This record gives sequence, C-alpha cells and structure tokens, in this order.
Amino acid sequence: MDADQPNMDPAGHEAQRPRRPPAGEPPPMDHHHRNIQGGWARAAVFGVSDGLVTNVSLVLGMAGAHPVQSIVRLAGLAGLIAGSFSMGAGEYISMRAQRELLERELALERYEIHHRPEGERRELVHIYESRGLEPQLARELADQMMRDPDVALETHAREELGIYPGALGVPLQAAASSFLTFALGALVPLLPWLFTGGTRAELASVAMAGLAALGIGFALSFYTGRSRWWSSLRQLGISAAAAAITWSIGHALGGGSVT
Repeated sequence: MDADQPNMDPAGHEAQRPRRPPAGEPPPMDHHHRNIQGGWARAAVFGVSDGLVTNVSLVLGMAGAHPVQSIVRLAGLAGLIAGSFSMGAGEYISMRAQRELLERELALERYEIHHRPEGERRELVHIYESRGLEPQLARELADQMMRDPDVALETHAREELGIYPGALGVPLQAAASSFLTFALGALVPLLPWLFTGGTRAELASVAMAGLAALGIGFALSFYTGRSRWWSSLRQLGISAAAAAITWSIGHALGGGSVT
C-alpha cells in the first residue's frame, strides 16, 4: 500500500489517525485509582513504620547504656511482642468503633428513606442545587436516585456522610495486618542482637534499620505519588532522629558498662 494513501475503514471512509501528543507532552495512558477506603493497607503501612521506629529506638536506647547482649535482646523482644499486641488491639478497637458508628448512621438513613422518602428527596434536591445544578435537573436527578432504596441509601451515604456502605473496613483484617507488620518492622533492628552484641550489633542494627526505613519510604511513595527520594529520606530521617535521641538518653543515664 502506498504510504501516502489515506487509511480507509471498511465502509470506505477515511479512518481517523490517532492524535500524536505535542513534543514534550507524555503520551496518553490508561490509569486507575487505588482503593484507599479499606483499613488493611493503612494499618500495614503504619504498622511496619511504627514497629521499625519503636524498636530501633528501644534497642539502641538500651544499647546506649552499654548493657550486655541478653538485656538488649530481652528488651527488644518485649518491645516487639507488646507493641504488636498493642497495635493490633488498638487498630481493632478503633476500626470496630468507627464501623459501628457508621453502621448506626446508615441505619438512620435507611429508616428515613423508608418512612420519610419525600423529606429525603428534598434533601438530595437541596444538595444538588447547592453544587450548581439547575433546580429542574436537581429534582430529576433526586427522583432517579430515590426510585431504588439501595441506590438511595448509597447516594445519601455518599452525599451526606461522605462514606460508601460497602467500604467501611474490616476490623479483624486491619488488626491482623497491623499486628504482623509491626512485628516485622520491630524485628529488623533486633535481629543482630539475636546473634551478637556490643558495637558490632549496634552498627548492624543501625545499618539494617536505615535500609529498612529507606525501603518503607520508597514503597510508600507508590501510594502517595510523592517523590521516591523525598519519601525514602523522610522515613530515614524520622527513624534516625528517634534512634539518636534514645541512644543519647541511654548513654547519658547508663553510667558506664553493665557487667
């Protein structure tokens, strides 16, 4: 086929060529939004970050006082176990209470839709008008939404409460995620003390915690869309500051080597 001949579709009409983006403009691409409504991802991110910062501070704080390997190891294990249960229980209670509150609000909306549909329809009309819709269009849209009770409930929940009935979070899932990821983060600075002690274990804890902090920040950037360097260095800076402060306090209060 001649390169200069126009591309024709089966009907004999000239087919439209895809538009080429201007120079310097990135090509169009499909995109999708991440699901940020559920609680497990948030709990996982906070869990591993908290576990790392908490236990690197505890381990190096104890090491700053120059105790023997067994004392640091015991403190680190206690921090890992206690912190994991605390994070898991706290996450469960928090999400359970939040879910119960939202379920109560949804039950009230469901009752109003069933017993006072006209009042709920007027609420939707007012909401749509306040967002710039013409009164006639706002009434038509509200009528459409109120025809199906399930659609009406979802619409009122979204417009009035800012929630989605099917995305209230799963407390047990969030609690398990928080428990496991806290334990994972807390284990990193403790690992060297399971095999050695003294300065060698301190340096290994610092190195492993630093690499883990960079990794957490790097992974977090995929969710936030922020610069990977900035996210990684921010996480490293927070972890380093916490560890340095607690090590200094332990060193000041330790009063020398413990035998």
